[in-house]
Parts: sequence; structure tokens; C-alpha cells
Amino acid sequence: MSAISVSGLTKNYDGVLANDDVHFEVATGEIFGYLGPNGAGKTTTIRTLMGFQSPTSGTATLLDADVHDEAAMVAAKERVGYLPSTPGFDETATGNEVLDLHASLKGDARRAELLEMFDVPIERAIRGYSTGQKQKLGLVQAFMHDPDVVVMDEPTAGLDPLVQQRFNEFVRGEKRSGTTIFLSSHVLSEVRRVCDRIGIIRDGRMVTVENVEDLLHRSGKFVRVRVAADIGPEAVGLDGVHDLSVRNVDESYTESAIAAGTGTTVDTVTELTFTYTGDFDSLIDFVDEYRVLELDVEEAPLEQVFMQFYGGESEATAADEGDA
Repeated sequence: MSAISVSGLTKNYDGVLANDDVHFEVATGEIFGYLGPNGAGKTTTIRTLMGFQSPTSGTATLLDADVHDEAAMVAAKERVGYLPSTPGFDETATGNEVLDLHASLKGDARRAELLEMFDVPIERAIRGYSTGQKQKLGLVQAFMHDPDVVVMDEPTAGLDPLVQQRFNEFVRGEKRSGTTIFLSSHVLSEVRRVCDRIGIIRDGRMVTVENVEDLLHRSGKFVRVRVAADIGPEAVGLDGVHDLSVRNVDESYTESAIAAGTGTTVDTVTELTFTYTGDFDSLIDFVDEYRVLELDVEEAPLEQVFMQFYGGESEATAADEGDA
């Protein structure tokens, strides 16, 4: 059963296709990540899905309510939580007053629980809030009526790492309780921690919808290694190396590395960066041939996933201002 269904969704802004024939479904009880670079069309999809604007063509349903049916959408949204990318709270109101307003519209059975979890200064006026505090208030209002579906646009923007971790744990708990969660992001590493599946949108069109693990396996890792040697690209004979960059590091780095106690003086330091989809035993064997000064292995940035698998750099869609 689908909590969200999008079929042929198209939104045309004066000749610019912010969404172009978008298709995907989100199963009940699933955490679905909607990814793409800034301006890719994520927020346009969310605005249409929430009934804030009409599609140019195609349709979408939210808890079986068609976005073209205003009365059905009003009824459905009583069971939906929503967090926009930039919560637009009244700056003169206190956090308590904001939550009171939302409670009068949809209830607040979980208000105390969520306030304890996210530690929002509800007695203060919103104008004194930091970006992270506004975001935490937005999370409380999105979940406090215990919705069946929650739609969030960049939910961790402005949150410090500890609160992000708390949010991730909370979202996983909500999934276990049967809540359907749809969240947009432009950071692959962020959604991998919580999502079951990922849909990637680029220049308004869906690129792929697949399981998180499948995508991560194909996207590989970003590797940066600095070695005490003068080597060129031809020395990197590893299978699975993409977008290789080789450069000599200047003398100031060499001196600082020696001062830090990395060993004896070296004449040349070479930095290699690349995306790696190969076998990690082979990578270890390769770097073991050199004196390694630094080695970092991270998730491949989303932009590199696009470049590697989907044919080059993405162009931002100008019509999607504020899309993140």
C-alpha cells in the first residue's frame, strides 16, 4: 500500500520545467529520501504534494487524497506532519504560542515528549531563536499530533551534529511505529543513515529510485591519500578508480608534516584524490607500497554520484528558488 503516489507530475514555470514527468511511490511505513542538488526540483515536488500549488500536468496522492481535490486534501492533511525548508514562524510570537496555534488546528498529544527530546526554548520569542532552534521547533510541530505521514524538506538544516544524531534515532523509531516519512536532502551521507529507499531528481527529472545499499555500492567512496613519494597517474593501476586527481603538495605542507612528527624529511609529497568502487583489499595493498602521511575515506559527494553514473554535472533549475 502506498502512502504517497506521484504519477507524471509536471510543473512548468514560464517555460522552465521544475518537475518533468516525475514518477515514484512511497510505501506505508517507509522512510523515503528524496535527493538532488540545490535547484533540482525537490521543493517543487513537495509543494505540489502538499497541495500548495497545482501541477501543470500529472497528479499525486497523499494518503489517497488527490492533490486536485481540495476537500480531500484538507481532510488528509489532518494526518500529515509538514516541515518546510525554512519554517516561517511569526517572529514576535513565543515558541509556546506557535505550538498552541498548531495544536488548535491538529492536536498536540506528543508535544511534551518532543519538547523534552529537542529542548526548544519555548518561552522566548522566535526572533531570538537561532537557526537550529527554529528547526527544532519545526520538528516538534511536525510530529506533535502523531501523524501517519510526515513530509520534511531538509529537516536537519541548521542542527548541530548531536541533535542530528538524536533526530536520526527518533526517525528510525517513528518508522518502527509505522509512520511514513518522506524527506528531501542534498546530502547522500545524511539520508543513508535513516532511509530505506532513495529517489534522485536532477534538473526536474527522476534519475533513479532504488534501495540505499544498492546506490551506495555503486557510488563508492571518496578517497584522499597523501604519500611521501613523487608519483604520477600511471602509478595508480587500481580497478574501480574514477575521477583521479594527482598533485604535488607544496613545501609548506612537507615542513608541517615533519614538525608534527610524521617521520624523517621527505623531498616530495603527492596527493591523490579519486572516487573508488573497487575492492578495499586492493586499495590497502596499493597504499601499503608507499609511506602514507594522510588517508581519508568518505562517502562520495552526491554531485560525484551524478557525474559518475548519470552523465555529467547537474544544472540548477532557476525556477526552484529556495529548493534545497
